[in-house]
Amino acid sequence: MTTNRHPDIEIYIKNCSLSTITDWLKTRFDDVQVQPGGSLIHNITVSYQGKTLSLMIHEKAVGKTWTSVWFRSDSTPWEKDLDCAAEASEQLHTQVRCIANGWSEGDDPDEWWRIEAGSVEKIQWGTD
Repeated sequence: MTTNRHPDIEIYIKNCSLSTITDWLKTRFDDVQVQPGGSLIHNITVSYQGKTLSLMIHEKAVGKTWTSVWFRSDSTPWEKDLDCAAEASEQLHTQVRCIANGWSEGDDPDEWWRIEAGSVEKIQWGTD
């Protein structure tokens, strides 16, 4: 059986503080360590099922509203970006967006999922 597990996971969270996001991560992972440094970009390591994973949180990644959370691993609890986005939206009570497909040639880079209050909708979102 072939899995379509994404090689990494990236979601965009609307109007959510760094501390609120890290509080959610602490409920999901065995250990969460925020590395000292950056004012808007934060490097974080988390432990999950005996593995250490790296992630980056970029506040104000798109405008003043959106924070990017990028898990640089395929060993996350989620198979796809949409799985992570749905959980984050439910836990953080806010809108979360993620790319509709992977980053494959021919995919529409402006096609995204918008997840909010249990609703999932495909939208066009130009992030440039």
